[in-house]
Amino acid sequence: MTRHLALMRSRTMIKMDRRALLKRGGALAGMTAASAAFGTPLIAQTRTLRVGSYGGYFEDSFKEHVFPAFTAATGIEIESITQPNSSDWLVTMQQATAAGSVPSDLSLYARDALIKASRLGGLLKPLNMEMIPAAANLDPYFVFESEEGALGVGAMSWFTSMVINPNEVEAPATWADFWDSSRYESSLGLSKNFNGQLLDITAATFFDGEATFATDEGILAIIAKVAELKPNVALWWSAESQMEQAMKNGDVIGGQYYLDVSNLMASEGFPIRAVFPKEGNPQDYGSWCLSALSDKDAEAAEFINFSSDPATQALMSRRIGTAPLVAKEKTDLTDEEFAFVSGTPAIRPAYDAYLDKETFIKEAWDKMLAGA
Repeated sequence: MTRHLALMRSRTMIKMDRRALLKRGGALAGMTAASAAFGTPLIAQTRTLRVGSYGGYFEDSFKEHVFPAFTAATGIEIESITQPNSSDWLVTMQQATAAGSVPSDLSLYARDALIKASRLGGLLKPLNMEMIPAAANLDPYFVFESEEGALGVGAMSWFTSMVINPNEVEAPATWADFWDSSRYESSLGLSKNFNGQLLDITAATFFDGEATFATDEGILAIIAKVAELKPNVALWWSAESQMEQAMKNGDVIGGQYYLDVSNLMASEGFPIRAVFPKEGNPQDYGSWCLSALSDKDAEAAEFINFSSDPATQALMSRRIGTAPLVAKEKTDLTDEEFAFVSGTPAIRPAYDAYLDKETFIKEAWDKMLAGA
């Protein structure tokens, strides 16, 4: 369902580190300020915490910037654990929990994997939110509540965006403009995957958003509306590189693509512009979750509290390229820094429907693409 950060950062963020983000003034100062914002480190203790994060550039950035700032503020040493995407990690944690082991105290879960984990039960330990006051900075949507209690607190997010070639067309005010064949016939690049968020975009534009997924009839109505787009689609892409190349070559003049990569391409002179239309763009996010067998409740709470502070959210935006889960006004991000990774409004994907009705949605989607 989600585009996991392990894939997001492997290629693009190395270049972003060199060119786009780190050329901006104040990045290192932001890191220092984030550390200072949390007070003087505690007296040295042998407190540790194992924290899982997607590998590659993403994990390296956490190890270089976020973990040291947390240790400086609290005295708690972090052992970084490389974890794969959320779905594979969920299987790993199931097996580990059954064997009585704890590969990582805290892990990152995308919302769909978090929903699965909550339904399975016994994998995650409820968080004591009284020990995480900074979570009040987040929209309540990003605190995942179950019957057991809070099982996840949002860590960071990322967007899929409307994109256009600004040399060819003006920025649309609404996603509905993409259905206009007089402007976009055989010129759009859209996700081929049934859960690539085009359904969420369509539901937000023409229907009642996520609520439309509650019935089979609603789902079929959304897919039928997407079918009307087919004459305007030049590329149904399933790999990030396909859309990137199509935009660079001018084979498409608009579509949907990843916000951070789009802005990186634009900064390098390619004809692409990310747009937030009136309906918004789809937003995915990852959550910090505590292993059911971990005995590091207090340390985990301190780390999540640190992560939820606006200073840390801004630090991650500058140094990793993730979108903050707090309002821009609570951070010291400039307009340019915020626009590089985020925007408003946000479309929230129908995570539960994609899990509960996966087969039905996929079969109806595939029939639509095949022309049946």
